[in-house]
Amino acid sequence: MTSITIIGEELAKKDEEFIFIGPQNDCKNCKLKNICFNLKQYHRYKITNVRDKRHSCTVHKGDAIVVEVEEQPIETAIDKKYTKGSAITLDKKECDEPLCPYYDLCTNKAIQPGKKYIIENILETIPCEKDKSLQRVILTEKK
Repeated sequence: MTSITIIGEELAKKDEEFIFIGPQNDCKNCKLKNICFNLKQYHRYKITNVRDKRHSCTVHKGDAIVVEVEEQPIETAIDKKYTKGSAITLDKKECDEPLCPYYDLCTNKAIQPGKKYIIENILETIPCEKDKSLQRVILTEKK
């Protein structure tokens, strides 16, 4: 499903991806904040179309541009015991290895504890410094 949002002109390129971190304090009084903040926090989005409409913005360098985006599936690391098509519920993952190259993947903030997800695809095995048996997967929210 396509959504409309506003992004800084330096980032507003077709097929570019970004993670929506959430509302910024500087945006509290902006009349366009509802357009900027209609995305899910910590989810990845891909720009599918860049429109010609520009707005001044105090947060972004230069103007802000209206773009159409599509939410991307969630990538994370889970135990290898799960298979493609499985419905799973994940808890918040804790990891005390922030320097690990897979830290952000393993602790993906887009995962909502207690929510059900479907494993759409299994991508690869992930090496873990804690000797956990992990695999990189693509998840979608179970409807």
